[in-house]
Amino acid sequence: MVSLDKAVLARYSHAGKTFEIYVDSEKALALRDGKDISIHEVLAVEEIYKDARKGDRVSEGALQEVFGTTDVLEIAKQIIKKGEIQLTTEQRKKLVEEKKREIINRIARESYNPQTKAPNPPQRIEAAIDEAHISINPFEPVDSQITKVLKAIRTLIPISVEQLRIEVKIPPAHTGKAYSTLKKYPIEKEEWLNDGTLRVIIKIPAGIETDFYDTIGVITKGDAEFRRL
Repeated sequence: MVSLDKAVLARYSHAGKTFEIYVDSEKALALRDGKDISIHEVLAVEEIYKDARKGDRVSEGALQEVFGTTDVLEIAKQIIKKGEIQLTTEQRKKLVEEKKREIINRIARESYNPQTKAPNPPQRIEAAIDEAHISINPFEPVDSQITKVLKAIRTLIPISVEQLRIEVKIPPAHTGKAYSTLKKYPIEKEEWLNDGTLRVIIKIPAGIETDFYDTIGVITKGDAEFRRL
């Protein structure tokens, strides 16, 4: 258990109610990221407060109403995973950068330039995010921030997000190796032709189209056939 004088607050608000706990910031972040850490190591005090600085505890009725349990340890985990953790300036900056990188990589993977039909480089996406002065929330999931980011940078760079449907034909000599790679993507249709050729229709993020062709091309020594649908 962490010392109280070194602990910070983790806070979760729901339905007009506030729930606070004292935690070790680094261990709380690690637990939030899915690391195998005991909640006992994270908490400074095994209490749930509505105002921790005043020492005002939350009633069991309020805990049951919001969390469906009065188990302090289970509730503490939920507060850490759903709420906000007080951070040092350096910790917050690091988390913002990590979240920003996740967002950039996702957009680069799933988007393309509709003018050139080529992917938008991560550097160009990052420059547009900086130019648009977009605020990245280190605690908000990537999925829920991407829509906001895309809306802002569309005014600065040509960008489109879509899944491409690609027909791929693999000659018999290469089906074994190629099939294991193709299975990494959603296969919409799979067909084995009379001569042993494998024909599949798959969906891939637009941003990886070129890399996908290159990967399958190497496996099949350039003998694969591709067609956008």
